[in-house]
Parts: sequence; structure tokens; C-alpha cells
Amino acid sequence: MKTRILIVSALVLLAACKPKDPKAQLADLKAQQADINAKIEALKTANNIKDSIKITDVGTVEVKAASFTNYVQLQGKVDAQDNVTAYPQATSLITALYVKVGDHVGKGQILGQLDNSVIKQSIAQAQTQADLANAVFERQKNLWEQKIGTEVQYLQAKASMEGAQKQVAYLRQQSDNFRIVSPISGTVDQMDLKIGQAAAPGSTGIRIVNADNLKVKVDVPESYATRIKQGQDVIVLFPDANDSLRTKLTFAAKVIDPGSRSFGIEIKLPSTKTLRPNMTAIVKIADYSKAATIVIPLKAIQKSEQGDYVFVSENGIAKKKIIKGGAIYNGQTEILDGLKIGDQLITDGANDIEDGDKVKVLHTGN
Repeated sequence: MKTRILIVSALVLLAACKPKDPKAQLADLKAQQADINAKIEALKTANNIKDSIKITDVGTVEVKAASFTNYVQLQGKVDAQDNVTAYPQATSLITALYVKVGDHVGKGQILGQLDNSVIKQSIAQAQTQADLANAVFERQKNLWEQKIGTEVQYLQAKASMEGAQKQVAYLRQQSDNFRIVSPISGTVDQMDLKIGQAAAPGSTGIRIVNADNLKVKVDVPESYATRIKQGQDVIVLFPDANDSLRTKLTFAAKVIDPGSRSFGIEIKLPSTKTLRPNMTAIVKIADYSKAATIVIPLKAIQKSEQGDYVFVSENGIAKKKIIKGGAIYNGQTEILDGLKIGDQLITDGANDIEDGDKVKVLHTGN
């Protein structure tokens, strides 16, 4: 009898431990949740208790149409439009130098003299021959006019005279090569010659710079070839001179240098005493501009897998807006889609909110 009782008890216990059907469990939990929620609401009503709602303080700016310009920033240097070196045109010793560093010189002015004693002797001899040939010609000419002598004698005398004169002219031209002449007007910037020094063409010379006619030169990477053209607006900054100006791009080369994979550009500068050749210049070239477009601070944009987005405030509620951005410059970005003029863009506190959160605008910018 006892054994039978124990078996029945065990069967009852096993039946009690058998897990309930999941659907039945879910129904029981929902019933308990509804009962608990009802008790919570009753308790709140009886004691006048209200839920605390999170309100985030934010700052906004009104979205407006504005002009937007994107700049390419590059580094170059100031150079003189006229920056040349006057070289000796012959090989000889330097016998005289007529200028020093810092002197202003004019175009065609003689800067130095080389030893030309040998060619001077040659000129003197050639001049003597030319004088003799001229005298013979004049005599032969007088005879020919008097119908004395032959035409051949007259022509030979004339040819001899002309040949002698050409020889003198040639030697005088060669003598000019023994002078160092300034090809431009400007200032003597560097002197690499000394009296008694042996000089030769293309070796050392006198550098002349016209500092009244300056330009900025920049080597631009090949990747900008389609974005930079002659005539574009530029801003040029001179950090060492604490100066800047707005002007136009004067020249843009059409050929890419095969070694550096770059092309040169130039910007003419107005006459000024604050700038000097080889000064550093920061060049900002406007490669894209739009007169009226939506521009917002870059800091207002957040990123997600769905794309870039921002928050706007609508009647105290944060609304998420997926946007499409354009060019970016100086902390500002152009918005091509996703915002409209008049939207209250949340700029401060945007990282602390989610779509649908309540917000309180503490300040509004322009």
C-alpha cells in the first residue's frame, strides 16, 4: 500500500515539473505586465506623480542661402618677372668692374670689362688696312670718272675697301663681347666676379633683379590639372610680410613636367616694397563657386551606415535628416539635398540627442 502511494506521489510531482507551453507562458507574463502597469498608473494618479521627460539643451542656426567658394591651397614663392644673370661673352681676365651689389643699373649699361688688348691690336691693324683700301678706292674712283683705267680695277678697289670695312666692323663686334652688359634695368643682387679673375661664358656673372616687377610662381600637382585655369580668382598670403591680396591667376602652363608630374602657374603682383624674391607665398585658388546654395557648419554633420545626417529642431522635437553633402572648405560644407531654407539646424548638443527627443533651444546663430 505504501509503495503504491509513493508511486502516485512521484507521478504528481513529475507532472508539476513539466514545462509549460511557451505560448501559455507568454500569455501569463503579459497578464502580469498589464496588472503591474495598471497598479503603477493607479499609484501615480493617487499621488499626483508625473514621469520625468528628458529635455536636451541645444544651439541652432537657421538654414539660409549663401555664397560658397571652394579653394585649392598650394605653396609657392615670390619671384621677379625680370631676374637674369649678365654673363661674360668671351674668355679672358676681368680688368674692371663698374658696379657693386645694391646698385641700380639700366638696360644696356656696361657692368664690367674683360682684357681685350689682343683684339684691340687686331682692330688697329684692320683699321689701317681699311684706311689704305679706302684711299686706293677713292683714287681709283677719280680715275674711273676721268675715263682712266679699267672697270675691273675700279671694282677690285671697291671690293677691297668694303671687305676691309667689314673686317673692322666684325672685330669691333667681337670686342663688345669683352664687356659685361646688363640686359635689363634693375638692381645688382649678386656679384660672383672679381678683378683679375678668369671669366668665361656661362660660368659666373652678375645677377640683376627688377624688384619692381614681381610674380608668384607655384608648381601645381598633376591631379589639379582639370580644376585650375588661367583667370581664376586667387587669394595670395605672404606670412613673412604679414600681407595678402586678392587677384587673378595670370598664367597656367598647358604642359605637365614629366619629372615632377606638375605644371607651373604664375600670378603677377602689384609693385610693393614689402615683398622680395624667394619669399614664401600661400596661394588659394577658387576652383568652385556658387552664388546661392545651402551651406552649414561641418561640425553639425554626423555619420551612420545609412549616410550623413543632421538634426533639426521642429516645435521642440529633434528630427533626423539624411543629407547629401558637396564641397567642403574652411569648416563649411555645401548641402545638395536633405535640408531646406528656414530649417533650424542643431549645431550644439547634436551628439547628445536621438530622433524624436525633446530639445530646448538655448541660443540661435546666424
